[in-house]
Amino acid sequence: MLEVNPPPVSGLVPSIPQSGLSIAEAARRTGVSAHTLRYYERAGLVITDVDRTHGGRRRYRQQDLNWITVCTKLRATGMPIKTIRRYAELVSAGPGNEQERLALMEAHRADVTAKLAEIQENLKVIDRKIGVYRGRLAAGDADRLWAPTADTN
Repeated sequence: MLEVNPPPVSGLVPSIPQSGLSIAEAARRTGVSAHTLRYYERAGLVITDVDRTHGGRRRYRQQDLNWITVCTKLRATGMPIKTIRRYAELVSAGPGNEQERLALMEAHRADVTAKLAEIQENLKVIDRKIGVYRGRLAAGDADRLWAPTADTN
């Protein structure tokens, strides 16, 4: 089914002028540097060719910025460049590979979920340490907390 008016996706950039945006403005709107935008193009992470002016300057369209935002979210969650490139290749190829795209996203989600679980466990240790410090400070005996001593040998 074709979606004529797709719902807005959280985190995507606001609409842009029909003429597109310069690389500096695209960088500002996506939160990545112009260098990163150029790198994403060279690395094969962008799903369409970025438009150019007659003078050869890049002009980013809404689709470009939305895709770059997706790439930055995938990267921020630890997806390797190689995998983002593969995903971009699949999307660029068009219909017929949705099952592979789904498998790629599900595998990444599993990785992110495992990392989140590990971070939650680490946070529990931090919370315990905070509780100890607060309790000792409130009791007035924080000076009795363990601290390494200098070796006098």
